Amino acid sequence: MYREDFDRSGDRERSGEDVFSKPVRAGKRTYFFDVKSTKGGDDFYLTITESKRRQERDGSFTFDKHKIFLYKEDFDKFQEGLADVIGYIREKCLGEGGAPQPGGGDVDFDEL
Repeated sequence: MYREDFDRSGDRERSGEDVFSKPVRAGKRTYFFDVKSTKGGDDFYLTITESKRRQERDGSFTFDKHKIFLYKEDFDKFQEGLADVIGYIREKCLGEGGAPQPGGGDVDFDEL
């Protein structure tokens, strides 16, 4: 999603109340892991936002933001897929050794 789409997406209307937020700064990007509650307050979901600072031609700064919503019924599949892909990159692309850990790895969503 592009910045213009994000700004027009009506995100504020569909977002629930913030419960917990964990920013992760990584070079020019910041990732936000936000736990939100539904409007009724009886359910929770995760939003993951990538924010990248960008300088415009006039010297001003803007932020490109991309967001995904992750719902509780998808947590396990998402965690397994992410761990598998990170394991593959480490073993096959970076030569760090060790086989990918199906359903495991270095990702711990319980900390969110």
